[in-house]
Parts: sequence; C-alpha cells; structure tokens
Amino acid sequence: MTIKPGAIRFNTDSMKLEIFRGSANYEGSASMAGIGTLAAGQWEEIQATSPDVLTGGTRGMFVGGWNGSPMNTIDYVNIDATGNAIDFGDLTMARSESGGFSSRTRGFAAGAPVPGANNTIDYWTISSTGNAQDFGDLLSATSNSQSFAGFANQTRGIFAGAYTSGLSKLPTLQYITTASLGNTADFGDLSDNISACGSGIASKTRGFRHGGRTGSNTNTIEYVEMATLGNAANFGDLTFSDHSKTGASSATRGLSFGGQTSDATIDYITMATQGNAQEFGEMNLANRYIASSGSSKTRAVVGGGNFPSTSTSIDYVQISTLGDAIDFGDLSTDRSLMVTGCFSNGHGGL
Repeated sequence: MTIKPGAIRFNTDSMKLEIFRGSANYEGSASMAGIGTLAAGQWEEIQATSPDVLTGGTRGMFVGGWNGSPMNTIDYVNIDATGNAIDFGDLTMARSESGGFSSRTRGFAAGAPVPGANNTIDYWTISSTGNAQDFGDLLSATSNSQSFAGFANQTRGIFAGAYTSGLSKLPTLQYITTASLGNTADFGDLSDNISACGSGIASKTRGFRHGGRTGSNTNTIEYVEMATLGNAANFGDLTFSDHSKTGASSATRGLSFGGQTSDATIDYITMATQGNAQEFGEMNLANRYIASSGSSKTRAVVGGGNFPSTSTSIDYVQISTLGDAIDFGDLSTDRSLMVTGCFSNGHGGL
C-alpha cells in the first residue's frame, strides 16, 4: 500500500497518532509499513499537548554567554507575559559564540569558543528546570568549532556552518532527531564556506540561515526542506550584509535580529514564499549580536548584549505587526556572545 502526505496512522509501538509529512515538492510514495525514505517524507507524531499545558505559557530560554569568560547559564521567561528571567539550570560546559535550537519538549546547544570547544551536544527538558545532559556528538569535521547556526521543527534539529579551531569556515549542514539521543548525521551543505550565519528561523517544513561571514559579510538568505536531505537553496537577501544574527518565527513569518555591524535593525521574511527581507523595526539595544531568542506563535523575545559590552536587556515584538521592540525585562546576569537560536516550546517550527 502506498501513501501520500497528510495520511494518518496509529503507531502501535509508541501508541501515538502520526501524520505523514512530505516536502513541498514531494511527488513520490512510501510504504505504509515503514517511515519511507528521508527524501520522500517521514511520519511525525500529532501533538496532543500545548505550551500552556506543559509550562503555563510559551517558555523562552536564553542560553550561555560571556562575561569575562564563557558561561554555562540557562535562563527562562514566559514569553506571553513580561518580566525578568529566572535561572533554569546549567549547561554541561560553559558555552558562548555558538548555536542551538529547540523542539516542543527539548532545548539543544553545541559549540564553544575555539580552541577550547569540543564536540558535545547538550540537551535539557524545557517543561522542567534543571541542568543539561549530554545528547551526543557533532560530526568529526566540526569538532572544536564555534559560530554554528541552528533551527528546528518538532522532528529534526539542524546545525549549519561552523568556524573551526583551524580557523576555517565550513559549509556543513548536520542534523539530529530531537526525540532521541545520538550523534549528528550529514544533511548537506550551504552554498559557501560560512560561519556566524544567523539562526533560529523555521516553519514546520523549512529552516533558514540568514547572513553570515565568508571572506566578508553576506546578506544572503538560504533555506532547506527539513524533511529531506540535500543542499541549501537561495531564498533572497536581507536588507543589509551582516553576520552573527539570531532569529525567531511564527508559523508564517521569520524575524532576523541585529548583527555585529548593523544598528538595531529587525528584518522579516514570509517563510512559505521566496524573496528579499523587509524591515520590521528596531530593537532597543543597537549592535546586539550573537544573542539568544525565543518565540511563541505571536511574540518574539531577544536578549543579550553587544560584545565587548554586556547587558541584561530583553526586548520583545509582536510578530504579526511591524514596529520597534518593547522592553520585556532583564536576564539574570549581564552577558553577551550567547548561544544563538530560537529556544522555546512554541516557536513557528512546532
């Protein structure tokens, strides 16, 4: 028996309902008995919970950072409210200048400043509080690296690009299955050797890197279809060239925050189309780069400072509108050079 995207089954092993999800250009079929090929699509659990049930609202997290040295701190906030961040727990090691992402249930982080970085991936359970645990390892070519981008949907998380201890930039895309434990596997490549490419923007089917640094800053936006394996494709351009950006998303719109050389600009894209970014508004803190972010389906938060300065500032915006950011509250401690990515249990990729 063959199936098409949208089919539903009951998995007697997990005792969960699942939907067969294919990529946007899916034209194949797969056996009802298995999950099909990765190129064709995959079975995905139908979610029967929500952030409100799990944590009383969508929880956003601010990860790692630098304040004279790398930090292992994880903070969290309720994105649907305003107020100061609360200490969640600690990473397995101090991490800054790197990347991560989240599923509905877990947060993930990898990388740290070279040459002191290693190959480990941390994970933690978002609905609780407590310290991170070891998930697995990065591909060997990206061990001892920093400046990853990261984005995820409920099924897969992808690390993009890297800056290695050999001072090389890499085009590598590598992925994990978020509900399991294990090492990353090769996904494909970006269009160029690149590091510090902005992270955090994802829909349920697509993940994006925005900007970055090759030999110079770039304004390009690339995307991948997360249910497939393959190389990134061009989406369009940012309003300016920069690197070390973070991002967040609703189900339809992706936001790109700041950068090292920009002012306080926020760009946005419509993720289901292709085309250039447009200006959304401005943050309260100029030159905020290598920051952490999070989002619900309606609101995005971004926190951290602009190296070499540090800050406790957290901003928020309403994703469906246009306009400047509003003060949300403060981090538990001053920092900059954080683990970039969209860390929440309710962002647009979930």
